[in-house]
Parts: sequence; structure tokens; C-alpha cells
Amino acid sequence: MKVYADTSFLVSLYYLDAHSAEAARRVNPGRELFLTPLAELELVNALQLRVFRGEASPAEIYAARKELEGDIRAGVFSAVQMPLEAYELARRISTKRTAALGGRTLDILHVACAKLLRAERFWTFDVRQAELARAEGLRLR
Repeated sequence: MKVYADTSFLVSLYYLDAHSAEAARRVNPGRELFLTPLAELELVNALQLRVFRGEASPAEIYAARKELEGDIRAGVFSAVQMPLEAYELARRISTKRTAALGGRTLDILHVACAKLLRAERFWTFDVRQAELARAEGLRLR
């Protein structure tokens, strides 16, 4: 099964929070978990923001980053490029959905990437992101 995980899911996978157990449970060798440069950048930034906000120490975030790097090397993720058409599709999704659903630009880009990569599932713990993904025909579980 091909899966696109958004930043909320990835953060829960690498930094302990209320969704971490569920995130860990879903990841297994039978699933192709896409990782775009966009998703990796947003994950790294979200982890660094935890240091900025005083929610995590630099050492904790360093350990999370090392775990991510190890998982990339171990093949937990399928590293894929962001499709070139993602911006155009995101623009169309924004025009169609943002006034009603309030999507943020990066969330819309994640949904566009998932659609263009033909993800069979879209994993998120963000309620608004889930609503957008569902509206665009993506299956969440």
C-alpha cells in the first residue's frame, strides 16, 4: 500500500505526543511510505520549533533527527521528489476548497503531492488536513 504521511503524522512518529503510539503502529514493511523533500523539511522545522518554544531540548531533537536518518537509510521511507505538477494542482485545490475548508498552503501542497504520487492512503492527525484530503478523494485509513 502506498501512503503519504503529512507533517502531523511524521512529528508524532519522531517526537513523543498523544498520537505517537498510533503512528508507530501504522508503520510496517508492507507499506510504501512516501517522503518528499517538502515533508522532510516541514518535519525538521516542526522539530526545531519545539526547541524554540521550550518544549524539547536540542539533544532530544538531535536524537529524533538521527532516528529519522536511520529510518531513511533502512528503507522505512520511499524518498520521492515532489512532483513538478504539485504547484498547479495545489492552486486548483486552493481555488476549489480553501474558502470552505480554510486550508493552509503547505497542507494543500501535501494533498496535491499525495494525489500526484497516487497514494492509496493519506495519514494525518490534523483534523482540517484530514477534511481537505477527504474532500479531494484521498482515503485516510
